[in-house]
Amino acid sequence: MNYFAKMKGTTKSPPAVSLAEIGLSWLGAFIGIACVALVQAFMFDGTDLVFMTGSFGASAVLVYGATKSPLAQPRNLVGGHFLSGLIGVAAFDIFPTQPVIGAAAAVATAIAVMHATKTLHPPGGATALIAVIGGEKVHALGFLYALMPATAGAVILLIVALVFNNLPKARRYPEFWL
Repeated sequence: MNYFAKMKGTTKSPPAVSLAEIGLSWLGAFIGIACVALVQAFMFDGTDLVFMTGSFGASAVLVYGATKSPLAQPRNLVGGHFLSGLIGVAAFDIFPTQPVIGAAAAVATAIAVMHATKTLHPPGGATALIAVIGGEKVHALGFLYALMPATAGAVILLIVALVFNNLPKARRYPEFWL
């Protein structure tokens, strides 16, 4: 009986945020993702947006929409993407013909390593997964994938977050660095 009782939850959902906060989150995410896309367009034209990974969208939710979350802080953002990128490439190299095992190993190992290094950043799981299930262009990057796009995109999002999130009086970012 206690097992099912745990599924009730223990608290209420957080209060709704103001319209101003919603607008700031939208604008920050728009600018951050646009900057990553612009770098892609100017530096890597013709690469089918291989440097624009889906995990950056999830990172944008955190660094522009949940700025106080421990998971949105610079250490987590950059470290989580970098380590997860390395792990994802290694998992693909170890299991190149077994994507089910490679994908599961990449995400599970990325979570464990991010926990151990205090860099837990949920989009890092997607970064690891994309290294395994991505197309030929992603696989051709090898371990470069961990630096470009994974870390480089995270650094761009971080720079925009530092500038944008500190413009309004009511916002502050980051909560901590290390």
